[in-house]
Amino acid sequence: MTRRRQIYEGKAKILYEGPEPGTLIQYFKDDATAFNAQKKGTINGKGVINNRISEYVFTRLAHIGIPTHFIRRLNMREQLIRQVEIVPIEVIVRNVAAGSICTRLGLEEGQPLPHTLIEYCYKDDALGDPLVAEEHIACFGWATQEEMQDISSMAIRINDFMCGMFAAIGIRLIDFKLEFGRQFDGDFSRIILADEISPDGCRLWDIETGEKLDKDRFRRDLGGEVEAYQEVARRLGLLNEGGENEVLDLDSHRRRKGK
Repeated sequence: MTRRRQIYEGKAKILYEGPEPGTLIQYFKDDATAFNAQKKGTINGKGVINNRISEYVFTRLAHIGIPTHFIRRLNMREQLIRQVEIVPIEVIVRNVAAGSICTRLGLEEGQPLPHTLIEYCYKDDALGDPLVAEEHIACFGWATQEEMQDISSMAIRINDFMCGMFAAIGIRLIDFKLEFGRQFDGDFSRIILADEISPDGCRLWDIETGEKLDKDRFRRDLGGEVEAYQEVARRLGLLNEGGENEVLDLDSHRRRKGK
């Protein structure tokens, strides 16, 4: 097997050099982190499920005209993606109060927000990804005004689409994070959606019961992380009823064989 050159390793994914210029291979790990990597663990099979879910969501978003870095899924844990220059801003889209906004503003978890709220964080793990305003982004040149208009416009469109997509399968989209990157063509660049969209970066609650179907199960030691991720994939039609164990067992076998 040809040894690939590793470009970057993050908390949940590894990026390798792609087969063609301007491409990368994105590998999904089972590693789980929370609270800016202060808590670490493993969710068995998470990478396989996140790969499938992110492929599905990015493909659906492309159909409504959202430009993304996704090209195609290569195997159970890898995607071929376009190489981009990541904008150092994490975009958080909130529909319902949960997580850090409750701590910061004294809100009750589950309280609907008056309208969709977009927050921005500066991507720097050492600083704890601090919350920033658009004035900070402009002042320090992290993104231009035109780029921020594209980012905020796409974030709202993505939220509208995903709220409907998840509601159709009985899931309430509480909040989620997005990352964007610059795709270059000579001196010209455009903003496209990058990273992933999966239960790692979304808060997903069952509409009827309020059961958490996302990484909050790991953050809060609720247990059942694997089952929650599988349930999201199953409702999206990505796993056959009762077939998820076969998928994960096959993945484990391939990794033991080094394939």
